[in-house]
Amino acid sequence: MARTIQSLERAAAMLRLLAGGERRLGLSDISSSLGLAKGTAHGILRTLQQEGFVEQDPASGRYQLGAELLRLGNSYLDVHELRARALVWTDDLARSSGESAYLGVLHQHGVLIVHHVFRPDDSRQVLEVGAMQPLHSTALGKVLSAYDPVAHSEAVEAAQEAFTPRTVTGPADFEKLLDLTRARGWAADVEETWEGVASVAAPIHDRRRMPVGAVGITGAVERVCRDGELRPELVAAVRDCARAVSRDLGAGRF
Repeated sequence: MARTIQSLERAAAMLRLLAGGERRLGLSDISSSLGLAKGTAHGILRTLQQEGFVEQDPASGRYQLGAELLRLGNSYLDVHELRARALVWTDDLARSSGESAYLGVLHQHGVLIVHHVFRPDDSRQVLEVGAMQPLHSTALGKVLSAYDPVAHSEAVEAAQEAFTPRTVTGPADFEKLLDLTRARGWAADVEETWEGVASVAAPIHDRRRMPVGAVGITGAVERVCRDGELRPELVAAVRDCARAVSRDLGAGRF
């Protein structure tokens, strides 16, 4: 049998204990319930607190589950529902646009691709589900940064690498891009991440009208753009797809 890591087992038991009751628990309650020395329990609680998984009430000193743990749980549910709701609409988007369609969510300071529909032709393509994209240069990333405060903070705090001569890296210029994204409801990436490649993306909202992801298309510049500008019919198709998925998630009309 594979050996387990005792400290992780104790941390998991602590989180289950805190999740099991409505009241906050003090250090003595936690240590006695789990059969741990107070010093050991306090060390684990301090680590969990630093990671945002546990919070301590400043007045009473008692502990409760932290916002980060709750956010992770909600994001897990949201991602699975998001992908399920988007399956048909992203298929339609790829078919109508003739380009690859992507569904992305915020994850670990970047964009995690959770669904990818191949371009509807006979070309050789690689499935990119599970791939990570940068927040500051991609269309999906700009959308998340514009509408999600957490994504915005992570994009601003991260080192913004210049992938091509077109990549916007200055804080002021980046904020202007996000303002433009919010004003028109979609974001573009024309050779900012990969030379010869252009993308357009739009935000997806849930029933609470919170941004839960972004959907977009990516293809060769000569197909996605016309006379140096994104083809308006492709922008409209992406926005229609985002609205449809948002409606299916209960967001109503945007």
